[in-house]
Amino acid sequence: MPQSYTSEFKKKIVRLHLEEGRTYNSITAEYGVSKASISKWCREFSEECQEKAIKNPDTTNEMDLMKENLRLRKELEEAKKENLFLKKAAAFFAKEID
Repeated sequence: MPQSYTSEFKKKIVRLHLEEGRTYNSITAEYGVSKASISKWCREFSEECQEKAIKNPDTTNEMDLMKENLRLRKELEEAKKENLFLKKAAAFFAKEID
């Protein structure tokens, strides 16, 4: 008998993939959901967001917000790495001057 999942659970899985950038493999390992199911739920969510955008084009759809959130998280992580590098470089050059 096929497993039944709540819409809240499906949305959580989609959010993990789209917003947090988790791979299908990592979600499958953690939650025991098949890759095919995750792919299907992401596709359905995308279609749902597109339908909502067509009905009301003035609103930003949830899919776009999730993708923007993921992009910003990656950008923040890169900025943190650059900041750490610059701190180390500044400390190195400060030692050279002394």
